[in-house]
Amino acid sequence: VMVQPVQAFANTKEVIKVKSKRGVSIPFLLTVPDNPKASVILFIGGNGLLKLSSSGDIREGKNIFLAREYKKFADQGFMVALVDVASDMKESKGTFRISDDHANDIFAVIDYLRKKADIPIWLVGTSMGSFSAASVGIKKQQLVAGIVLTSSVTRPAEEKSLKKLTAKLPDGVASLNLNKFKKPALIVSHAEDNCKASPPADAAKLKSKLSNSPRVEVVLLKGGKARKSGECEGLAKHGFYGIEMDAVKAIADFIKK
Repeated sequence: VMVQPVQAFANTKEVIKVKSKRGVSIPFLLTVPDNPKASVILFIGGNGLLKLSSSGDIREGKNIFLAREYKKFADQGFMVALVDVASDMKESKGTFRISDDHANDIFAVIDYLRKKADIPIWLVGTSMGSFSAASVGIKKQQLVAGIVLTSSVTRPAEEKSLKKLTAKLPDGVASLNLNKFKKPALIVSHAEDNCKASPPADAAKLKSKLSNSPRVEVVLLKGGKARKSGECEGLAKHGFYGIEMDAVKAIADFIKK
């Protein structure tokens, strides 16, 4: 009889679909380690699209930092929900990420995780995904333990595709009502991020806006590999390319404090 090594089953992954109160389904990739310490809901950047297959393959956006490294969060002892786009949409535009509909969609994911394990839930976003983490965090803060904003978009005018968002939020994530957020917040950037929409110097601005958070930290990481993608994409400093473990560790350490 072949004995399967236990390690193979430590982190199971499956695609879950939850119904939100507006009647659409929200797919996410769930990874559950043994005895998780906290749950993290991960929001990728770009258009938010993962195109998850029924077996949990990521068919789109797989080079984006959080999609590339979601397993490392499970290795840190977190239950992980990597969120895909709602069933009625082709992408998550910036204007949708800051909407009540999006917050209510994510509420369905939060609700699922709460029923699965009574542990703190954190929202983690990267690049455009930081709009999701911050906006949902503000709207649903009674349900979350804190937020993590990585490579946050603070200068949307630098990206032509973000015209509508720029009109509404000229300072990107820093234009949201961050002063309403009263839970811990971590800001992570790469000191040499050359994406014009997410300059690391703006981390200080984000921190100052989180004036009612009891604990705000800024982590500026350095190093990594030469980029294999555009400056605002995943395989560059913007996506912590080559220092992924440093980024995951910084986030995990903050959550576990």
